[in-house]
Amino acid sequence: MKNKLKVLVLFDGTSPTTVDQDFSDELKTKEWKTEADVMNALGALGHAPEHLAIYDDVDLLRQKLETFSPDILFNLVEQFRNKSEFDQNIVSFFEMQGLPFTGCGSTGLTLCKHKGISKKILHYHGIHVPNFVVIPRGQRIARLKQPKFPLVVKPVKEEASYGISRASFVGNDEQFRERVTFIHEKYNSDAIAEEYIEGRELYVSLMGNVRLTVFPIRELVFREVPPDEPKIATYKAKWDEEYRKRWGLETIDGYARIDLRLTPENKLYFIEANPNPILAGDEDFALAAGKAGLAYPRLIDRIARQGMKTVRD
Repeated sequence: MKNKLKVLVLFDGTSPTTVDQDFSDELKTKEWKTEADVMNALGALGHAPEHLAIYDDVDLLRQKLETFSPDILFNLVEQFRNKSEFDQNIVSFFEMQGLPFTGCGSTGLTLCKHKGISKKILHYHGIHVPNFVVIPRGQRIARLKQPKFPLVVKPVKEEASYGISRASFVGNDEQFRERVTFIHEKYNSDAIAEEYIEGRELYVSLMGNVRLTVFPIRELVFREVPPDEPKIATYKAKWDEEYRKRWGLETIDGYARIDLRLTPENKLYFIEANPNPILAGDEDFALAAGKAGLAYPRLIDRIARQGMKTVRD
């Protein structure tokens, strides 16, 4: 029988919070399903979970640590002051304090979040990536010579396909300039434009430190998309159920947080990496773990215990 753990589950606060604020009502809503699923799984395992939501004050964590003294921080924090780009800074704070926590470290979050940097690193190591260009805010949007159209234009640091729609698929200079301008202004973000890779949309999920567990591959299938339409994983394609039904979008056979494209010639391209994927019981990561025979409570337990054993550099 494994020892029971004191687990502090850290949430995103959407407004200023207090150290002992009760989120029972929020945990019953659809928006808080991941947090509720994790808390319920930890309780079902016999662990002693408590929660803390952080919005703009990390001193709340210090206060909570003094009264609770957890064995592990279960990190579900993805933003600070409603800004997703600060998630790595929260993790840096854990690392500086020597606190055991679940999920990816600050270096991994930083490298994975910037789609241009991650592609440069992998290209250096001989892994296929689409040709791409990063267009910073404030820089003149010049006529492209490389990469070649058609392109997919998206924010350089956003996750979960945020900022990706059918308008992200561009076929000429005018569409390119319009979409880049939109990304700069709407999302206050640098833009990345990468060559559209025709092929199957595959997701591969990994878990582990030195020895990795690879869960079954998951594929996003575009059943009803016309042949002349781009098959891209837009925000609606991932999260809008009515949209998915209308276009015949299904995710089958496994799970992934590394996004790949497999061409008809069986050439595999890295698209992006997604550290700390959503952990709700009915989302990709948990479903893929289930395909591999790892039930949801055991998955959450394994993530927690893995975080306790991880050596952070």
